[in-house]
Amino acid sequence: MGRRLDLYLVEMELVHKFETSFGATKRRQGVIVRIEDDSGEVGWGEAPADSEPLYSYETSETAFYIISNFLAESALRSNNPEEFLDRVKLIRGHNMAKAGVEMALWDLKAKREGMPLWKLLGGVREEIESGVSVGIEESIEKLLGTISSYLEKGYRRIKLKIKPGWDYEVLKSVREEYPDILLQVDANAAYELNDWPLLKKLDEFDLLMLEQPLDYDDIVDHSVLARMLKTPICLDESIKKPEDAYRAYRLGSCSIINIKPARVGGLINTRKIHDFCASVGMPVWIGGLLETGVGRGHQVAAATLPNIRFPNDISASDRYYEKDIVDPPWSLTQEGTIRVPNKPGIGVEVLESEIEKRTLKHKVIQLS
Repeated sequence: MGRRLDLYLVEMELVHKFETSFGATKRRQGVIVRIEDDSGEVGWGEAPADSEPLYSYETSETAFYIISNFLAESALRSNNPEEFLDRVKLIRGHNMAKAGVEMALWDLKAKREGMPLWKLLGGVREEIESGVSVGIEESIEKLLGTISSYLEKGYRRIKLKIKPGWDYEVLKSVREEYPDILLQVDANAAYELNDWPLLKKLDEFDLLMLEQPLDYDDIVDHSVLARMLKTPICLDESIKKPEDAYRAYRLGSCSIINIKPARVGGLINTRKIHDFCASVGMPVWIGGLLETGVGRGHQVAAATLPNIRFPNDISASDRYYEKDIVDPPWSLTQEGTIRVPNKPGIGVEVLESEIEKRTLKHKVIQLS
């Protein structure tokens, strides 16, 4: 049972501006969760909600508030992640806040049992394939240069952010320059079903997948679009819980799912979605939300599960941050993989001094 929970609202500066269809960011906020038990063992988690409600309605401030006022006591009274989720099941939504706490409990549980987290989850691989997500750039020329730099570092797959006006001609230029790379695109819900003729034209670029082209809550229109395209549709924002994966499968809304552990409420739901998709033959992969090295540790563990069939959006620490808050920082091998640590828990040391440097707000919660 935990005896102390620390919350840190942190702000991290990105190495490069990162732009998607809903805006650009150079500084990234999130909430780091630290849970200490009676023996002094510590578990770490992360709620990667940003400062604005763009990708999700959750923000760093709301996550901090929800954890402080509605989740912390349940976490401190729980012996494991399963018990915690059962205690907070009546609290609707706020998946990132729940995930930050649940992941800290997973890290704590793995450390108590002396096991690497990935083994505790049922992972099967000691290296994971890593892809890289490339934001919208100022020009096609700059984009091509960015892609070249990531390919030189060994990344196995390139994912391009697209939006209306930054789509067909961009992909045409990329394919002319790099005809053989593994390439996929992510629209972050920037299109409507009436845009299907343009999206259909993207079929000619032999893409691995088209990720979340339509509304962030939609499953129905995606099922219509999927029948029009040769390119496989991957859902991201629309899959918020295991039930959404089941509905998307039944409707034929997608043939691939990007599981972001924080988006779906943590590692228990990640595993449920993974297992359901494996049972129906639908491949999945692990995505990210610009997490620090803490959240990245949980992503890496999830990416060792057996039905992960594509390179993941789990980049090296230096892709986003000049100085991460873990040691060692996450790094890429020459083969484009990340080696999975064999130490207990997430397998890296969390640098509390580095967290403190980036902390905007800190709160300690203890059982009375």
